[in-house]
Amino acid sequence: MNEAVKETLGFQTEVKQLLNLMVHSLYSNKEIFLRELISNASDANDKLRFEALHNKELLENQPELDIRIEFDKERGTVAIIDNGIGMSKEDVIEHLGTIAKSGTAQFLTNLTGDQKQDAQLIGQFGVGFYSAFVVADRVEVFSRKAGLSAGEGVHWESTGEGEFTVQTISKSERGTRVLLHLKADEVSFADGWQLRTIIRKYSDHIAFPVLMEKEKQEDFSAETDEDAEEKDAATVVDQGSEESSSEKKEAVATEEQVPEWETVNKATALWVRGKTDISDEEYKEFYKHISHDFEEPLIWGHNKVEGNLEYTSLLYIPKRSPFDLYNRDTPRGLKLYVQRVFIMDDAEQFLPLYLRFIKGIVDSNDLPLNVSREILQNDKSVETIKSALVKRVLDMLTKLSKKDADAYNKFWSEFGQVIKEGPAEDFGNREKIAGLLRFSSSKQASSEQTVSLDDYIDKMSDEQKKIYYITAENYASAANSPHLEIFKKKDIEVLLLSDRIDEWMTGYLTEYKGKNFQHVAKGDLDLGELQDQEEKKEQEDLESASKDFIERLKETLNDKVSDVKITHRLTDSPCCLVLGAYDMGVQMRQIMQAAGQKAPESKPIMEVNITHPLVEKLKEEIQEDRFADLAFILFDQAALAEGGQLDNPSAYVNRIHKLLLELSVN
Repeated sequence: MNEAVKETLGFQTEVKQLLNLMVHSLYSNKEIFLRELISNASDANDKLRFEALHNKELLENQPELDIRIEFDKERGTVAIIDNGIGMSKEDVIEHLGTIAKSGTAQFLTNLTGDQKQDAQLIGQFGVGFYSAFVVADRVEVFSRKAGLSAGEGVHWESTGEGEFTVQTISKSERGTRVLLHLKADEVSFADGWQLRTIIRKYSDHIAFPVLMEKEKQEDFSAETDEDAEEKDAATVVDQGSEESSSEKKEAVATEEQVPEWETVNKATALWVRGKTDISDEEYKEFYKHISHDFEEPLIWGHNKVEGNLEYTSLLYIPKRSPFDLYNRDTPRGLKLYVQRVFIMDDAEQFLPLYLRFIKGIVDSNDLPLNVSREILQNDKSVETIKSALVKRVLDMLTKLSKKDADAYNKFWSEFGQVIKEGPAEDFGNREKIAGLLRFSSSKQASSEQTVSLDDYIDKMSDEQKKIYYITAENYASAANSPHLEIFKKKDIEVLLLSDRIDEWMTGYLTEYKGKNFQHVAKGDLDLGELQDQEEKKEQEDLESASKDFIERLKETLNDKVSDVKITHRLTDSPCCLVLGAYDMGVQMRQIMQAAGQKAPESKPIMEVNITHPLVEKLKEEIQEDRFADLAFILFDQAALAEGGQLDNPSAYVNRIHKLLLELSVN
């Protein structure tokens, strides 16, 4: 090796922290290192096979792609070798010195110090190569990128303690060799039987042959009577041969130098096999292979379509959300294969954004092998496949919600906010998506307990014609909103929407199964048949008797409100603030302001409970200054009761101080 070109570099800060966790063995199941490294080797082979479609010279003199596992018991080493795309020096520094994935900072922030929980977090994040340091105290990588000359190989080495070295070397064959120098207490992994067991357990589904050298013990134990007869015949021939003993020894030595390799895995793409031939364990391991998730999937669906359009899909729903789930720009999508040939990762054309958490593959017989992202965008068959895959995912989730409510609730807690993007993005499936939504409600004991729209409708009385809901900054504000008072009195359930996305979603989801949605804090509240004639007559009488007071209050609060009305929403509170039917709500205003955009101007309507003692006191107030102070206090209290913020908190505090002083004097 040429020491003149050897460089010592430092890991990215996040990698240092991650390696520190790895070295301290956060994984309880250490054997997964082999699965991760074989998975990486498989990806490298896939990428070369795709590139070779356009440039066959990249295959050089090795058209057959495979993965080889070598081990040395005496030295305590294990090597994973592929003849795939390989890496250049720049690739090695980028891929092995940094974590090139968004969400790194959030990942590290979430580490708790609890080994079990942190291991799960690492699993969600996906850091396959670095798992080598779970069992190795030194890792070497020898690689050459396909298409580069033999003199442009690269040697990477690290002990996982903050630095790594990179050195230019000569490497005759393309591809990558990862050499693990096992820790003293992990040398048991340098064992043929154990390695074969791990490969068959975790990597049986890999589409490339995983090869290991045949061991002598295996050959001896497997010897049959026919083999023995062949050996005896060979001996007789040897005895009659004129070949010298030295020539025989040389021939034996040459024969021993050429290893005999055998395929350890099934080496068949899992998705092309029949569903009845695939065990649940194989499905789960394939998910871990394509997703680099250390947890098992929640559910999956395997489907083969034949006819005018032929394709196979294998779709998985994870148990946990990734850290970059809410970054809509992060790479996402399915692995695309055409006629079993890998084409691309993250083919986003086959699923909409609100299903970006889905993992899996799609293998089509009707797309050209030279397909590109641009071609996918304009291919009609892609749109047909997308429509079918979306329906399949929604059906999987619908079935799960009916079959296993607890499992579905766990799914909802992880991915619910993303599903809420669906009604706006997928109009054609809006009704089906709405059936998957879950909400807190005024009749549930806590925010963890939810109700579906179907359950809500089933509990509605015959007189109720609408689905009532309220949006708020958080659950507590929604659950304690004064707007719910009339509904509690009449025993009507109200959905409590407190996610930031909820108000935006309800702008697109306006009805479900013929029932219109109504925001209880927007516009005029029409209870229809839920309000009897006697209540309506009483309301009209109160409005007529209080006209002067309402006008006086409206004039005082002119800069704050668009109107003042007598309410029938309240039973216990003195007043509340109501938005216009088409006004922007608090949630949307906050989203726009956070994005640096100016929200449209609007003033709320103030509705007063004319029979409330505080309002009756206000009606009797003669002094204008005191009347104004009390009116503004009621207005500000109504804003606070709904979780809002005051424009002038200081003025509110001063008015309260003034009122308290007056009370103490009296």
